[in-house]
Amino acid sequence: MKKLLNTLYVTSEGAALRKDGENAVVSVDGAERARVPFHMLASIVLFGPIAVSPAMIGAAAAQGMTIVLLDRFGRFQARIEGPVSGNVLLRRAQYAASEAPTDIVRALLLGKIANQRTVLMRALRDHGGEMAENARQALDATVARLAQILRRVELAGGDAKVLRGAEGEAAALYFGVFDHLIRTNEPEMHFRGRSRRPPLDPVNALLSFLYTLLTHDCRSAAEAVGLDPAVGFLHRDRPGRPSLALDLMEELRPVLADRLALSLINRRQVSAGDFEMRGGGAVMMRDDARRTVLTAWQERKREERLHPFVGEKAPLGLVPYLQAQMLSRYLRGDLDAYPPWFWK
Repeated sequence: MKKLLNTLYVTSEGAALRKDGENAVVSVDGAERARVPFHMLASIVLFGPIAVSPAMIGAAAAQGMTIVLLDRFGRFQARIEGPVSGNVLLRRAQYAASEAPTDIVRALLLGKIANQRTVLMRALRDHGGEMAENARQALDATVARLAQILRRVELAGGDAKVLRGAEGEAAALYFGVFDHLIRTNEPEMHFRGRSRRPPLDPVNALLSFLYTLLTHDCRSAAEAVGLDPAVGFLHRDRPGRPSLALDLMEELRPVLADRLALSLINRRQVSAGDFEMRGGGAVMMRDDARRTVLTAWQERKREERLHPFVGEKAPLGLVPYLQAQMLSRYLRGDLDAYPPWFWK
């Protein structure tokens, strides 16, 4: 259990949520684990099979609290709320902001590029002594160039074209040196450039799978706070595409997905034999490897990091929900700017 901002997150499978006076009480195996007064809560998010008493549902509706139900993988299932909701006003603010999204786009890109840069810097710190001289030089040059791009994004003003150009350049630089972060001797497990639809090698297949998992979490986060996951700011609207979820994942994927992919490869938890070639050159993970990755994904999401804006430690799996919540606060006018999540 974790209370962050004004939301209670219940992540222990088999837990029970009930009302006791003017408090929400969480119990596991009959033992009380958390007690939070209603006046401190605006929402409750439940992961997996959590029992909720009818009295708790009624009290939440009467208090204007929302109860969000997610499955054990974090996929959105349902939202329980009373007759009065601010979601209509929130979504109107979201739609209006999508017409002139420069400030939000800038914040998202600052988070994304800064986190890409930190991934490279962490690799240099941890494994620079094992790298070839040309690899270290390439990483050093890219780290320096990403710092310049961050400065350009900060000074871009309202020019969306400059922002998108900076994102494209940063991505090309980052993935241009990504192979230097891979320390396996298997030739098939080295990275030769990003390919997506379909992935054409094992590393791209692994990245695409992890990005899909992160997109599901970000979509659930958007729906959990009442945002429309189809209307984004950085990604343009397209039928069937969760543009806002893709926006939210941009600042998170260098840390949650890219770092996990590197760990799985470098620790030999996945190897070339875990992938198979399909028609058209597509490379797909085998079922056993997919289960390995899913297990590692759930373990990574339980790791705690200090959230720089909230000022508290939070599991990585809750970061998409915190970011969606702060985006909604910015859209409502409660925050002066959307605070990106920076990995330290």
